Amino acid sequence: MAWGESKAWLAGELNQGLYQDLLEDAAQLPGLQSKRKKVVHPEEMPWEMSRQGLLKHLLNEKMNTRMESVDAYMQLIPPGSRSGKHRHLAEECVYVLEGRGYDLHQDCDVEITDTYHWKAQDEVKRYEWEAGDVIYIPPNTIHQHFNADPDRPVRLISAINRIYEKFGLNDLEQIEDAPEYEPGVVLTAELVEQYMKKKSTQTA
Repeated sequence: MAWGESKAWLAGELNQGLYQDLLEDAAQLPGLQSKRKKVVHPEEMPWEMSRQGLLKHLLNEKMNTRMESVDAYMQLIPPGSRSGKHRHLAEECVYVLEGRGYDLHQDCDVEITDTYHWKAQDEVKRYEWEAGDVIYIPPNTIHQHFNADPDRPVRLISAINRIYEKFGLNDLEQIEDAPEYEPGVVLTAELVEQYMKKKSTQTA
């Protein structure tokens, strides 16, 4: 043959219908999508007592919805309490539905070579917010939400793009747990209401 590298690229006897798989997946997608929810009702949104705090998932890859690229949850922070503290590579936006408080953000220096390294900067920045505001959290920023009202709860809506996860960059690290976190607790509407009525003795 004319090409000098033919001995290399002609090697191997493995056959696999990978392109055919793509065609079949594409053909099946409309049928699969038609079975996925375009409207998610409150009773279909799972609660979670997470290390980050009390969450109600609105959209998640593991829920049967049409949403392909965004995860979203509602976070509830009891009076005077705070969320967990975490860091992730994906940027995030948070809409303040109810309440007032502040965020603490700590930027990180990042180096990506064969491995991924990060180091927190010394400066911690404080950002005040109230109902109607949007909080922007840059990529790879350590952050935590604080409820500054000792009498009323905070409700936040968080949205994050799952494309980072698809690229193999699901870098999520929990640095501090929310005060309410208890492993194994099963949240119900009644229990959530109890948490929201509690007056925290902690300083925000």
